Amino acid sequence: AAAADCPLSLSQSLLFLGLVAAVCLGLNLLFLTVYLICLCCCKRDQEPETKRPHSCCVTWMAVTAGLICCTAVGIGFYGNSETNDGVYQLLYALDHANHTITGIDSLVAGTTQQMQVGLEQHLARLNELLATRGDYLQTLKFMQQLAGSIVLQLSGLPVWRGASAELTVLASHVSYVEYYRWLAYLLFFILVLTVCLLACLGLAKRSRCLLTTMLCCGLLTLILSWASMAVDTAAAVGTSDFCVAPDKFIMNQTESDISAEVVHYYLYCDQSLSNPFQQALTVFQRSLTTMQIQIQGLIQFALPLFPTAEKDLLGVQQLLNSSETSLHQLTAMLDCRGLHKDYLDALIGICYDGVEGLLYLVLFSLLVAASFSTIICATPRAWKHFTGRDRDYDDMDEEDPFNPQARRIATHNPARGQLRSFCSYSSSLGSQSSLHPPAQTISNAPVSEYMNQAVLFGGNPRYENVPLIGRGSPPPT
Repeated sequence: AAAADCPLSLSQSLLFLGLVAAVCLGLNLLFLTVYLICLCCCKRDQEPETKRPHSCCVTWMAVTAGLICCTAVGIGFYGNSETNDGVYQLLYALDHANHTITGIDSLVAGTTQQMQVGLEQHLARLNELLATRGDYLQTLKFMQQLAGSIVLQLSGLPVWRGASAELTVLASHVSYVEYYRWLAYLLFFILVLTVCLLACLGLAKRSRCLLTTMLCCGLLTLILSWASMAVDTAAAVGTSDFCVAPDKFIMNQTESDISAEVVHYYLYCDQSLSNPFQQALTVFQRSLTTMQIQIQGLIQFALPLFPTAEKDLLGVQQLLNSSETSLHQLTAMLDCRGLHKDYLDALIGICYDGVEGLLYLVLFSLLVAASFSTIICATPRAWKHFTGRDRDYDDMDEEDPFNPQARRIATHNPARGQLRSFCSYSSSLGSQSSLHPPAQTISNAPVSEYMNQAVLFGGNPRYENVPLIGRGSPPPT
């Protein structure tokens, strides 16, 4: 109703919605900026036992935001599909209505040309051939008057040429915009999923490069989500405003081309309403029936007397039969039920499926903005945790057998340990072969215990370090 009565107010409302979305985007970016500044300036040393809970909190925040983001993409896919279905239902209805009114104009123009050109030529030749019979000439003159009456009635029908051109342009523009809107949202969904994947990989691999890329793309996605929400909200509000009273809007748009009675007849299509074309179609039908009776009488009585008039008489009869077929087609096309059905289909497509899809897209934008705000807030904490873990590793002693880095080094460089063990083993064999120790009465428990401990810590037993009591050799002098 507002679109028809006060378009300026509607424009101001849509502009206000755009400004609200811009303010929300500004507040969101301001909050993120203040949060990041506070996080950088207020660095507090945490106790070792509190680092792990914070790490778990960051991880669960990122996982929750990722799940919300994936849910939002699913909602967005559904909303995009619903909007696309609604728009294409509108386009189909517009195309069918355009085909109907184009057919009406074509039938009217074709029938008028037949009556003014084809019938006139046949009647002119029959006037020459039947000039000797005054009663036949009177019949031909009467038929000419009936043809003029038919042409007059057809000229009173509305000309749909202007409306057809407007519908063609409208359908072309809507189809063009909808194609690129659908494609843009599809690319936006891919961008959102890609940024979520970057966030997961960055947190899993502890990669600062991936997290930096994710932050940049996340800010871009955040801006795009608020922009898409503004556009979708404005489109939903504007469409809903049109759907409140679409009949008034259409009557105001067509008042300069088509009479209000005709537009009202097609918009409401009530049985209590009189058909504005009924009188013209009735006169057309009666005139055509009378002409067929007259030409049938001429064929029956004049043809035996004037055989040369057979071609023109049969030509007139064939032309009248063709006009009768056009009359039936025109009556069916001018009936309100066809165009009214197209009107209802268009309203259902744009006002139900279209608006529903736009609302789902608005929800998608809000969820994406919330999830990416959470991810952007969690990423600096994860970065800080990575830095703390690296600092803890740097403070560890490389010779400490309980150090995970030392274990990894020993695992990746096993040749060094094996070489030392081989040399020590050889030297031990040499020393033992040069001496002849007495029979051992002491248990070898220290040796086995030491060897077990050496193997436990990832090395080989070094025999020169075995206690002399266990080796059975005298102490050095």
